[in-house]
Amino acid sequence: MVNADITLADLPLRPELVGEEPYGAPQLDVPVCLNVNENPYPPSASTLEEMADAIRNAAYHRYPDREFTGLRQQLADYLGHGLGVANVWAANGSNEVMTHVLGAFGGPGRRVLSFTPTYSMYPEYARNTHSDYVTAPRHDDYTLDAGLVLRAIAEHDPTVVIITTPNNPTGTTTPLAEIERVLTGTDAIVVVDEAYQEFARHPDETALTLLPRFGNLVVSRTMSKAFAFAGGRLGYLAAAPAIVDACRIVRLPYHLSAQTQAVASVALRHAGEMLARVDDLRAARDELLRRAPAMGFEVVDSDANFVLVGRWSDRHLAWQQLLGQGVLVRETGPAGYLRVSAGTPEEMEAFYAALACVDAPRMGE
Repeated sequence: MVNADITLADLPLRPELVGEEPYGAPQLDVPVCLNVNENPYPPSASTLEEMADAIRNAAYHRYPDREFTGLRQQLADYLGHGLGVANVWAANGSNEVMTHVLGAFGGPGRRVLSFTPTYSMYPEYARNTHSDYVTAPRHDDYTLDAGLVLRAIAEHDPTVVIITTPNNPTGTTTPLAEIERVLTGTDAIVVVDEAYQEFARHPDETALTLLPRFGNLVVSRTMSKAFAFAGGRLGYLAAAPAIVDACRIVRLPYHLSAQTQAVASVALRHAGEMLARVDDLRAARDELLRRAPAMGFEVVDSDANFVLVGRWSDRHLAWQQLLGQGVLVRETGPAGYLRVSAGTPEEMEAFYAALACVDAPRMGE
């Protein structure tokens, strides 16, 4: 290994990066992976073959379509609500979409506001775009209402506000009426992150319905979760054309490869099939919400494809004991809880069997 003796301390690292570590949920080779909220059901053999054909036919010697208008039209058609190409933007996962939004509307001297507990990458997006990151705590049941959000906006004066619904890692939702009140009460860019919206009990209750009335609204989505397309890396947003144009200013040239565009296009043509297992995952989530309490554990009611289960005095010990039985979950969220993704029936039965054997001390013991 060349220059292995050089450390980060020897390099002129940006000051705000000193002591930081790369983001990453554990990627371990275990029989049951329930830690990253994936759809565990792969596409059909025929769809996979169509994806392979699309990759084989991609023009590798040419740059990809910089504006990917065909793919954006497909995304607009999937979302509905009268959206067109000019309303849709996409990138390599919703991570890059959010980086585009903050690159356009954040930056030095500007603040990004979110509500904890929430997705752990938001502060990193802010840091990487030189934006100040501030938070306000959610209610004790991990919900939000317009009063709480607007008070936090008045206190912090952000240029970007992020409302995650269903929220990661809690699975709690924010009602449309509350989001509407927030939009009415602020000129800030309000990003409603709906990465898990397809798993909601009422998926049609989406902030997309508010787009015709609010030019400061951004609705963020992903194909990584419900669409069983995590490996394809395609996130997208819907917003006013001017916001899309702002993202186009800050994007890197040719940021979506021809292969990504081609495969995502196939996935969207087969949207019905790709989403066919969403009902099964909702059922697995609802069973987890019933079964874990029956086993003596606490849960947080969830509208996503995961559930917080606990509460342990030493959740890391509980995580290790589950891992020792071949079940990987996520050690994240409020103290004492572990986040468990909905999986296949076989994966869930393995999880319940492992959970029954966890002897880590519980809260209050």
